[in-house]
Amino acid sequence: MDHPLDNVAWAALTGPQAPLALRRGAAARFPAEVSVFGGLPAGADAAAWADLAALGGTAVLTGPDRVPPPGWTVTAVIPGVQLDGTALDVASDADAVVLGPADVPEMLDLVARTRPGPFAARTHELGVYLGLRDASGALIAMAGERMRPPGWAEISAVCTDPAHRGKGLAARLVRAVGAAIRERGEIPFLHTGADNDPAIALYEKLGFTLRRETHFTGFRPPG
Repeated sequence: MDHPLDNVAWAALTGPQAPLALRRGAAARFPAEVSVFGGLPAGADAAAWADLAALGGTAVLTGPDRVPPPGWTVTAVIPGVQLDGTALDVASDADAVVLGPADVPEMLDLVARTRPGPFAARTHELGVYLGLRDASGALIAMAGERMRPPGWAEISAVCTDPAHRGKGLAARLVRAVGAAIRERGEIPFLHTGADNDPAIALYEKLGFTLRRETHFTGFRPPG
């Protein structure tokens, strides 16, 4: 487990995003209003799982296979792929606007209609979020950053209003967020569902390459 992307949530929560983390002993997680993800070190023992339970709530873990102690419940297992954006063809976009707290209601509405993955009221605090608006000013597409392990930044929440799909908006925003990541001297990467063939094809066309197959597992603590 020497590479930051092998146990990405733990690397992010104990690294660049530690200021956002809730931490107890050998466990960490984001506040629920920021993200569902939690982290444990590779080979976490029962004490580490107890620390995670003390942090409260269901947590989604990534990385190595996890075997929790008795009493824990697996709530979901979602197969995914991790894509390396070292060769991503980045480009800033003059039409993209930076999204912030004032845009959260629109962001949540777009997410509810497009379902790109977990997104909450404070998810935008994880990094740069960019959006595209139509002539009326309505938010029609967005993309941003989620987990940021050392040297890397995950592009996430890539979504487009169904009425505006097929116009290349998602590709534009992925490249623009990637440009912001590169400007900081970091490397973009992303996750998507293993069965999301259209998204994988788009990302590969932009320069992403498959790094590994992975999965996202939700764990609920005893009680």
